[in-house]
Amino acid sequence: MNIPAFRYAAVLLLLLTFGCSLSRSTSLNTNTASPSKTNNYRYDSPRSDRAAADEEIDGEAQNILDTALEYSETSQEFWAEGEIEKSIEALDQAYTLILQVNPGNSSKLIQQKDDLRFMISRRILEIYASRYTAVNGNHNAIPMTMNQHVLKELKRFQTTERDFFIESYRRSGRYRSEMLTALRKAGLPQELSWLPLIESGFKVNAFSRARALGLWQFIPSTGYKFGLKRTTWIDERLDPTKSTDAAVAYLKELHHIFGDWATVLAAYNCGEGKVLRVIRSQKINYLDNFWDLYERLPWETARYYPRFLATLFILKDPVAYGFHLEELDGPLHYEVVTIEKPVHLKTVAEQLDVTYELLTAQNPELRRHATPPTPYALKVPPGAGELLLANLDSIPKWTPPKRKYVYHRVRRGESLSLIAMKYRTSVGRIARANNIRRRHFIRAGQRLKIPLRSRGVRRTAAARGSYTLLPGGKYKVQRGDSLWVIAKKFHTDADTIRQINKLKTSQLEVGQ
Repeated sequence: MNIPAFRYAAVLLLLLTFGCSLSRSTSLNTNTASPSKTNNYRYDSPRSDRAAADEEIDGEAQNILDTALEYSETSQEFWAEGEIEKSIEALDQAYTLILQVNPGNSSKLIQQKDDLRFMISRRILEIYASRYTAVNGNHNAIPMTMNQHVLKELKRFQTTERDFFIESYRRSGRYRSEMLTALRKAGLPQELSWLPLIESGFKVNAFSRARALGLWQFIPSTGYKFGLKRTTWIDERLDPTKSTDAAVAYLKELHHIFGDWATVLAAYNCGEGKVLRVIRSQKINYLDNFWDLYERLPWETARYYPRFLATLFILKDPVAYGFHLEELDGPLHYEVVTIEKPVHLKTVAEQLDVTYELLTAQNPELRRHATPPTPYALKVPPGAGELLLANLDSIPKWTPPKRKYVYHRVRRGESLSLIAMKYRTSVGRIARANNIRRRHFIRAGQRLKIPLRSRGVRRTAAARGSYTLLPGGKYKVQRGDSLWVIAKKFHTDADTIRQINKLKTSQLEVGQ
């Protein structure tokens, strides 16, 4: 296309920031200053002079807006005739014209300018959508650019991440067949089926620091937006089929927004909002290509597209890059049986005489390795469906065990030792349950999983409310007490106790 795709993103920003002033808006006539700042139009000038000047400026602005509207209407005619490039060029002319209009305080001009901005943004969305549909999956839509950034990622795959690449490639055989079908149906480039290699290494249970999960690495909110359910029983981000459908829908939406795959993939990694903000921060109408944006993106996101290109280069010619790729894993074939009660996969595996590991691999979205109490489509090996249905009544209903842990929200001033004391457990158990390596670094507001003993959590003395006061209303410090524990017993806070007893530190001694 003649018009860069970033122009499209910039115009979309006008729609997203509807009513906001443009960073490059300029006055209509640079030789004529505004009435409030010139000697010709002082505040003490006669009202008729100011009105005449305003009318002159408003007239010029109106003429420009009228011309922009004509370009917009011409664009519509080009589009109807199938002249997509000319249609976009006409909209670009209209867009350039409205940038020149400074409506001042004229409500009429402000409204017209906003209406035109909205019209242009909407029309570009329509044109890109129609053009995108007509293309229907151009397999060469992703430009194979080679530069220093791609070379750097190639080097990583050839050295430090070589084993990761080979293992990820091998695992891809389990899932890519379904992915290719979904992409082809949506008219998206087939190369996108390799995105999970850099997203998750084709590990269905991959979990990131950003709490992204699954082959396509959805965070909970984005997964929910694209229809992926998450309950105490299931997490559909782990379902290869459903997460692939969601990823295809997300990529399709991003392509409608940005129009080029480089920016689409950056937005897929860090979110479209962040990419749009970076584009907007450049103080220009649009960027010529993705690599102008590259240096301004977060480091991990900036690497994402070069890393994807490096993957494609290797897969197109493995030998040229020193790879001898192993045979792919076979796809996971299955048939579906609807289960309407909770049953554990171990019991099902015994009934079907298959391995428990196979059933969990076919149904990774089951968080408890058991079907939920609502109807659920359970995947089983081919030919096992009838056997399962015949024996379903004999499979006992599974009841989830009581929780073996509770959650604790860290308060200001708390330490792991204090929290461990409160729940009558150890610092080590809490650290292991929460993957805490540096035990001194917990923060207020952090949510910790607290393991319980087999009998359940033992209530502290504070919870039981059992304590003995000495004459005069004094309290003797007992083993395991701290200022925080004592404060809880007496429904106060540690600072109050410290002040009343004139304590310089929080250290206490038994019998004090």
